[in-house]
Amino acid sequence: MSKSKISSQTLALGAMFTAIVVVLQLLGSFIRFGPFSISLVLVPIVIGAAMCGPFIGAWLGLVFGITVLISGDAAPFLAVSVPGTIITVLLKGALCGLIAGLVYTALKNTNKYLAVLAAAIVCPIVNTGVFLLGCLAFFMPTITEWANGAPVWKYMLLGLVGGNFLFEVGINVVLSSVIIRIINIFKK
Repeated sequence: MSKSKISSQTLALGAMFTAIVVVLQLLGSFIRFGPFSISLVLVPIVIGAAMCGPFIGAWLGLVFGITVLISGDAAPFLAVSVPGTIITVLLKGALCGLIAGLVYTALKNTNKYLAVLAAAIVCPIVNTGVFLLGCLAFFMPTITEWANGAPVWKYMLLGLVGGNFLFEVGINVVLSSVIIRIINIFKK
């Protein structure tokens, strides 16, 4: 009976965080650094992964990826390679949630604050890292063209992900104390 209650609570929280991820991604698509919108949804992905576990974190990341595809944020890449864009966007979302959840789970018994901070930092690192790997795997000729003669690595790091990545890490780190408070409230 207790296991059923935990499963129901996890399912309800997962559904709530799913709705928050969709709404934040759709609203976040209006806030832009350069050609890309800021991923405000990483915060609820970290909270959901910490509260409900790595698999719910992966689910929330996958929902984030699906919403990115539906919202049109990935349109420049879809024009180049539909399969490459779908693989990159869904994989980066699912992995950032999964790994944030795994990091939190691995560290929570040592120190919950450290666990949340580590998960909050890992989430945008994985999200951005998989995006860059996807760019290397599927879009290099196009990115070379977009770089317009500038060094491609410099364009990728500064033009495609630089400001966005720093903003995402900063928001997650700043909100990590809020995240731990939310977790503690729900755990009581």
